[in-house]
Amino acid sequence: MAWNKQLGKQQKSAIDLAYSTAREFVLDGKHKEAVPAALRALRLSAEAYGSNSVQLVPVYLLLAEASTGVGHLPEASKYLSQAEWIVLSTPGCSVAVQYKLQRSLGLFCAAKGNFEQALYHLANDVYLASSAFGLKSIETSGGYFHMANVFFRQNKMDVANSLYAEVTDIWHAFLVKSVQAQEQILKSRPEMSPLTEDKEGSEDRLTEAWQAEAVRVLNAVLDIRERAPKQQPGETARVLHALAMLYYLIVDLSKAREAGTKAFGLMKQLPQRESLEAVGHLLELINSKPSYAK
Repeated sequence: MAWNKQLGKQQKSAIDLAYSTAREFVLDGKHKEAVPAALRALRLSAEAYGSNSVQLVPVYLLLAEASTGVGHLPEASKYLSQAEWIVLSTPGCSVAVQYKLQRSLGLFCAAKGNFEQALYHLANDVYLASSAFGLKSIETSGGYFHMANVFFRQNKMDVANSLYAEVTDIWHAFLVKSVQAQEQILKSRPEMSPLTEDKEGSEDRLTEAWQAEAVRVLNAVLDIRERAPKQQPGETARVLHALAMLYYLIVDLSKAREAGTKAFGLMKQLPQRESLEAVGHLLELINSKPSYAK
């Protein structure tokens, strides 16, 4: 019995390693390199859980994303169909799996240029994610972001801008709470070393997967704000403030300082002083960290 349990742990570790390796490649835009690792994760998952298990759905979705990234749309369609079939044939399949399937279907349709179908799936994504996690959750924000991208590609800028603002607001609120929580930990345990402080203060609230998501999404929104023909300094400052908090939490202090300084400069031109004070306080926190902390 102990031997079987140990084997199970080894299998799970091997699956997790293959999946996380593939996920990292996808997040880095290295879709071609992601495919072999994802296929290994699929094979190991099928051996461990069975070929029709809901445990395989995240791997199929990752394979679909990687295949779409290298332009292999027939393969992506095949993986998505398999994932969809498993979800439909699994009674009581979790909402977390269902919203991710809808998001993947939406992104696949967008990649094909089928924008109306993409928006249909992404609306389902938002509905499912918000029903489980709330309208203002970071889980739901991903659906808003991808819908905004579709509207942007359709040149429907009013709707796109509104959704990008919603995405920024959700991440901004989440990061404000994360920074405040970390401050409380630092005040109550001042004897801890800076690097341990940062790890304990943010890791539970901002997993590596969410870190990567936040960096990707907020930088994409910032790029759109900075390139817009009609500038909205308030929105640009808000996304810069969010990025400064994010980089502070993941201890990338030079990027945190750069984003915070830019946000502060823009906010000085705006009437709301409360935001200026918040960014000023964040810059004080950033500058109080030892320079060796990345």
